Amino acid sequence: MKTLRSTTLLLGAFFLFGNAALTDAAWAEDKPNTDLAKESQNPVADLISVPFENNSNFTVGTEDAYVNVLNIKPVIPIKLTENWNLINRAIVPVIYQDERFAGEGDVFGLGDITYQGFISPAKPGKIIWGLGPQLQMPTGMDRLSSDQWALGPSAVALMMPGQWVFGLLVSNVWNIGGGYDNPPDVSFFSAQYFVNYNMKGGWYLTTAPTITANWEADSDDTWTVPFGGGFGRVFKIGKLPVNAKLAAYWNAEKPRWAADWNVQAQITFLFPK
Repeated sequence: MKTLRSTTLLLGAFFLFGNAALTDAAWAEDKPNTDLAKESQNPVADLISVPFENNSNFTVGTEDAYVNVLNIKPVIPIKLTENWNLINRAIVPVIYQDERFAGEGDVFGLGDITYQGFISPAKPGKIIWGLGPQLQMPTGMDRLSSDQWALGPSAVALMMPGQWVFGLLVSNVWNIGGGYDNPPDVSFFSAQYFVNYNMKGGWYLTTAPTITANWEADSDDTWTVPFGGGFGRVFKIGKLPVNAKLAAYWNAEKPRWAADWNVQAQITFLFPK
């Protein structure tokens, strides 16, 4: 029932916002709407945004548990010089986790917060890129944290020809200290490729799965490789631009007790200059 209620609320919220946008025909056909959709799909755009990305994961553990992860991911660009920007991005996970294994119990709370800082050209060419550090902080509650500080490089590159936006964001972090009671080492790789096709009225098709590898896990539990996609739209609530997206992904490769599939619903509030 928790799974059904959560999924219904997510879908209902998405289509409620979408229907609200449809009442404004002038906005829906406005070309700047499509341009803003492309800009919002650029991880190193000079654009303040506040995404709320909700991930509903199904059939986790031996108890076929439901795990919900709400990632709050504010992005704040800072102009360093005439030629360079610093794109500051935080990922703040709020997690609800059903009992995955017998006797474990449910848990709800904050996960480990991640900071990414991309140095990016203020006037990019055809290839847009950013490079910087990624820092993972052990802010999570019991059973929701690695209990380790972790640091490593992150990089993004993309192109935006015509109606398309496609690119790749990669990172790898290693533990650098902290923790209690000798927690396991951290060596974690992440690669997110994204392909978006933008249409009139701010509508777009998207696929943006995140491939991960836990290098400290057993060989059979190292990789998570999802496939899937969805659709989204940029519209306005009053005068505020909003990007709403709905997608689903199936894990073709995954650790033994990880989710088989997940549904991702995202609402992003945009603050263009």
